[in-house]
Amino acid sequence: MTVRCAGLYLTAVVVLAAGSAVAAGIDLSKPYGNKSGCINKNGQQVYAEDMLLLTDTDFITATSACTFTGKHDEADGSLTVKAECEAEGEEGKSPATFTIKHSAKNAKKLVIADEDGSVMGEVARCR
Repeated sequence: MTVRCAGLYLTAVVVLAAGSAVAAGIDLSKPYGNKSGCINKNGQQVYAEDMLLLTDTDFITATSACTFTGKHDEADGSLTVKAECEAEGEEGKSPATFTIKHSAKNAKKLVIADEDGSVMGEVARCR
């Protein structure tokens, strides 16, 4: 009986740990952006050089628009996103990879980095 209880306890711990990992993941069900990105969340309202808007399907800046083609949750809680991007002034689409993770400074914000690790910006959930 003691071994059985220990097995049940271990199972409960594993289930709780898995639930915590999911809870710590990136939820893009609502848009994230900086101030000008959130203003533009329902379409182009204003032009701003610093615009960043992140949705469940797209990442948009003032000079590019990327549509997600795949997403992968990482063990550290970050999200790796594959995308096809169109850049202003260029024809066609280019593949890109982004990493989205919670900000070390503010857990309510997300940091977006390109495949080289260069931070493109920090965004907060739009209201």
